[in-house]
Amino acid sequence: MDDQDPALRLVHLLRAITVELDLFGAEFADGNGLHPTDVRALIHLLDASRADLIATPGRLGSQLGLNSASVTALIDRLERLGLVRRERDTHDRRRVLLAVEDKAVALGWSFFGPLINNMVAAMRSFDDAELTTVLRFLVEMRDAAAAGRQAQREGAT
Repeated sequence: MDDQDPALRLVHLLRAITVELDLFGAEFADGNGLHPTDVRALIHLLDASRADLIATPGRLGSQLGLNSASVTALIDRLERLGLVRRERDTHDRRRVLLAVEDKAVALGWSFFGPLINNMVAAMRSFDDAELTTVLRFLVEMRDAAAAGRQAQREGAT
């Protein structure tokens, strides 16, 4: 591909943003005695909560690509740190639900809050139509990345 292709330049920029955010997340993890997978787990659990989705160990393992034993160890670690709690499903007592503790939310905001505020402030220079286009673009890129990851996994088996 031609490096001057605007689409390829956007791919490179998305990669650069991903690297910056990953480094930021790694600093958060390191500063709080967490593994980067712990941070990804917390993000998935917070996203599930915002979307009113039920969070279970099985769903979390699927999202993170972890086996059952690894998910159990991960949840045990986050629970010991007071960041996550297990709850019994009131409709199906056999099922365990996961909830993020307020401590985790406060910890995340104390670290990521300034970054989020700066990013939101930067977005204020875009009008509603531009933000709608950017949102559509980012959803398409997320979906393309997820499809690529899935295809890679299927090709590896």
